[in-house]
Amino acid sequence: MQSFLAILSRVFDRASLLRQTLAQRWQKHANRRSLIALILVGFLGGYAYAALIRPPEDFPTGLLVTIEQGASLSDAAATLEAMRVVRSATALKLLMKVTGAEGKVHAGDYLFKQPRSLFSIARAVSLGAYGLEPERFRVVEGAMTKEMADLFSHLQRFDEERFLRNAQPLEGFLFPDTYFFLPNATDELILQTMRQNFDARTAEIQPLIDASGRSLEDLVIMASLVEREARNSEDRRRIAGVLWNRIDRGMLLQVDAAFLYTLGKGSFDLTVADLADDDPYNTYKRKGLPPTAIGSPSLDSLRAAADPIKSNYLFYLADRNGVTYYSKTYEEHLRKKRLYLGS
Repeated sequence: MQSFLAILSRVFDRASLLRQTLAQRWQKHANRRSLIALILVGFLGGYAYAALIRPPEDFPTGLLVTIEQGASLSDAAATLEAMRVVRSATALKLLMKVTGAEGKVHAGDYLFKQPRSLFSIARAVSLGAYGLEPERFRVVEGAMTKEMADLFSHLQRFDEERFLRNAQPLEGFLFPDTYFFLPNATDELILQTMRQNFDARTAEIQPLIDASGRSLEDLVIMASLVEREARNSEDRRRIAGVLWNRIDRGMLLQVDAAFLYTLGKGSFDLTVADLADDDPYNTYKRKGLPPTAIGSPSLDSLRAAADPIKSNYLFYLADRNGVTYYSKTYEEHLRKKRLYLGS
């Protein structure tokens, strides 16, 4: 009996030892399995980020991306994948469905200033965070439509050729001012806005326009000449008076500023050939006003054209410092030209 108990005791001792050994081995391998699991999870996570979540290498930074009106989630996701905004349309759809944003797709133009992750894109599309910020444009007094086209040319919805074609009959009627347009502004919107601004601003001097006895078109053309010829309000009004005097007497205007419009040349760059060219804008050869304005005049120049300072002056010249001298006769004009310009 004692022998049996001794044997049984040894069996239990060995069983306990085996259990402890197995427990120790399990613990040792459990740590290894945990490490393997963590490595596997990290690898899969990194793969998912690289394959699905991370922005594409050729992300369209700074370009307009359009989701059309009425687009479904599938349509929007396909567009964003095609434009390289996201790597996977399927991943975007799944993410938006899981987050409850499936029916919250906002149509419109989006602009991303830097690459965005899948999560960030999903949030932007579901909230309508378009990323469009107004840009400031300064159209200076006297600007020509071709200069305006250059100013707006970087806008992605701006058609420069169409703008110039539609703006040509509006030369002088696009008011010079500071404008704010979104990056998706079209050339049609810009033309409409500038013309409406012209109408609103000229309404301020409508009584002067009505009292002038001249057409708005003629006043705008005259104002565009005055804008280039004078530097201050008094000279603008006085020069406008001189030019109207010459027109009323059937004299040639002989305004150098018109050559800026056709040739891009100032007074001191003109040649004898330039002055002899029979161009419609050459006021040394053609009587009356040019066919159109030569730029967009300021309100001050429009006011000067409508309400000039009346005088008997028929000539004027500006020295190299911008000081203007007026004369009643050609002989007086020549004397001042020799005196102040040395010619």
